[in-house]
Amino acid sequence: MIQWLKDRLGPKVEQRAAGSGYTAEILAAREAWISGSRGIGELTATVQSCVSLWEGGLSLADVDGTDLLNRRNLALVGRALALRGECVFLIEDDRLVPCSDWDLSTRHGDPRAYRLGLPEAGGGTTRTALAAEVLHFRIGGDIAAPWSGTAPLTRASITAGLLHTLETALRETYEMAPLGSQIVTMPESPEVDNEKMGRDFRGRRGRVLMRESVNTMAAGGAVPQTDWKPSDVTPNLSKSMAVETLDRARNSIALAFGVLPAMLASAATGPVVREGQRHLAQWQLMPLAKMIEDEVSAKIGASVTLDVMRPLQAFDAGGRARAVSTLIKGLAEAKAAGIDPALAMQLSDWKEP
Repeated sequence: MIQWLKDRLGPKVEQRAAGSGYTAEILAAREAWISGSRGIGELTATVQSCVSLWEGGLSLADVDGTDLLNRRNLALVGRALALRGECVFLIEDDRLVPCSDWDLSTRHGDPRAYRLGLPEAGGGTTRTALAAEVLHFRIGGDIAAPWSGTAPLTRASITAGLLHTLETALRETYEMAPLGSQIVTMPESPEVDNEKMGRDFRGRRGRVLMRESVNTMAAGGAVPQTDWKPSDVTPNLSKSMAVETLDRARNSIALAFGVLPAMLASAATGPVVREGQRHLAQWQLMPLAKMIEDEVSAKIGASVTLDVMRPLQAFDAGGRARAVSTLIKGLAEAKAAGIDPALAMQLSDWKEP
């Protein structure tokens, strides 16, 4: 009754946040966090090529111990880690549900509970789950926020911005600059005659046009030495060092993703590509696979292993075969000499997988 009287006596005051106020700043920061704060360098083909290598390499991994990590989920993990630095899945009904947004509470720096945003075709839903029900993969963690991750582009934002600026500048140059255009000096004739002569030049590709001139240029000189001399207006991009700078920025971005720049060279050969694949698999994808192993094993309570080396053939097959032959020969000689084979294997730094 009292509330009804208040509504009848005076209008209800509606409060709104200012466009530049605290609420707007929080919403802008939240939007940047949801989108990953990745930077605009991810729009370039160089970044997308590196992201595809991460996505394809992880999707080919051999998984033992669980059926949750199928090819599709591993591909989502690879792309999300490359572009966002984090990837979250909800474990539900023996399957993994990808999450587009999440918020969490921590204890001693470890996640304790999550508020998850699940994407749906007709509109997302929100779920609350404990940390044991969530798979949270992250890379590039900071000591100030160990529960979150950062993408390679975020850690190399200056180089990513340079690459995007260069490609944008070159695109606008090729779109709007007068490439292949020339200025031809016209004789001192009425404007109507000059316009007619200009239309005659248009569309005469590959033909020889004969024009007679009876006037000299303002600078003087005998005809035809100084008359009818064209001037090129195509911009000289070589002086700007745009191509060289673009190559350096592209190589730096590739290194940030663990891809050797030699793989992007036009003169790359088979051995260079194979070494680049080994470097990517050993120093970039295999640590990610071990991180995924630990997270999944801790959450589902079973031993899970991931291997990207065998599917990617990221090893020297001939060298490995020679090493196995040498080890077998060494074991036979150690047994004949009365040496413990286990000690011989330990001395040769051989460990079972």
